[in-house]
Amino acid sequence: MFDHGQPSYAEVNKDVLATMLETGPKYWILLGTTMGVAGICFFMPWFYQLIVGVGAAGMNRNAVWGTYLSNFIFWIGLSHSGTLLSAVLHITNSPWRKAIYRSAEAMTLFSLMTAALFVMVHVGRVWFVHWSFPIPNQMGLWPNFRSPLMFDVMAITTYLTASSIFIYMGSVPDFAAVRDASTGLRRRLYTIFSFGWRGTAREWHTLGWAYTFFAVFVVPLAVSVHSIVSWDFALSIVPGLHHTIFAPYFVCGAIYSGTAGIVTVMYCLRKFLHFEKYIGQVHLDSLGKLLIALSLIWSYINILELFSSWYGGTSFELEALKFRLIGFYAPLYWEMILFCAFVPLLMLSKKIRWSWNKMLVISILINIGMLTERFIIVATSQPRKFLPDAFGFYFPSWIEISITIGSFAIFATLFLIFIKWVPSISIYEVKETLKPLRRDA
Repeated sequence: MFDHGQPSYAEVNKDVLATMLETGPKYWILLGTTMGVAGICFFMPWFYQLIVGVGAAGMNRNAVWGTYLSNFIFWIGLSHSGTLLSAVLHITNSPWRKAIYRSAEAMTLFSLMTAALFVMVHVGRVWFVHWSFPIPNQMGLWPNFRSPLMFDVMAITTYLTASSIFIYMGSVPDFAAVRDASTGLRRRLYTIFSFGWRGTAREWHTLGWAYTFFAVFVVPLAVSVHSIVSWDFALSIVPGLHHTIFAPYFVCGAIYSGTAGIVTVMYCLRKFLHFEKYIGQVHLDSLGKLLIALSLIWSYINILELFSSWYGGTSFELEALKFRLIGFYAPLYWEMILFCAFVPLLMLSKKIRWSWNKMLVISILINIGMLTERFIIVATSQPRKFLPDAFGFYFPSWIEISITIGSFAIFATLFLIFIKWVPSISIYEVKETLKPLRRDA
């Protein structure tokens, strides 16, 4: 379980709390860099778009959805990694989960927050967003509750709320550990955060029961969220989107990209926070095997989607399929297939699966492919509707490309802030995996 020998209980506290209480100049430089990139690449272009209008983006009459919506889907998918995987592994009582789940759950929260920003960017005149709220108003504007877009709002809000409670509830004993190890303002803050946790038997029993309840609750909720996101497309009649396979396709892709994201985050925690004792080969090997299984499922669903479009035989579907496979965006499509279907097969080799550097590269390539997949869904379907006079072309503007880059900086900024306020490894759950030391009489 531990690559460098089993640590003591005191070492667990010391190593994890040191990442919060000890801050060097490299951290501030990195945080300043990510905040600067977020401001320059995300918020400045968004402000420019607010001034000149949403026409600054590449969307047009033939393609009313673009990169903003494809990025929204990508970040929602990435959010499925943490809470869903943590809940499933908790229910199955997998011991290797305990060292990685806290940071994985944080990925869920920050991915959902980033996705919500893309909704704000996409709507254009964001100061009128309150018109979409179901509140009485003099204009008689009411949302269409039969629309999958409203399903999105309700499902994602519920998922964000449940995920926030899930990660906070599991962090309470660790907040108490930070409280006991700190002084001054930080001690007063964590006294509030820990709700007066004392570690009594009754408190541990209540925490265990509540945590299991939320784990069971989150699993179907996470599956439903990305199924509902897929209905934004599948419930339309646009060729290339009107597929019944989209719900399992999106859910599988979400878990796939999220698991790859966990590998990337675990590499960074191990490398820069010096968690080599706690994040080891067992975690890398388990995540690698999971990625192989998900890549095979993802590949099968892609083949099924292509076959159903071809077997349908309608000229509309065949035109959309042709544009996707050999059209302008064909190189991106085949890049997606290479990165998501063939590159993961390298992990069948244990030598590659046990190499942190190689797994980092593979996980990044997978998420590049999954980001491309979301873009392909939008860019090759809407511009190829039923009649030739409805055909068009969509290409993202520099505004959209810049905002896409800036979104990763926002995610990184949120995560850097997180590791200074919440223990990025669960202290008490790691201690549960330690074998008690024998004392000779």
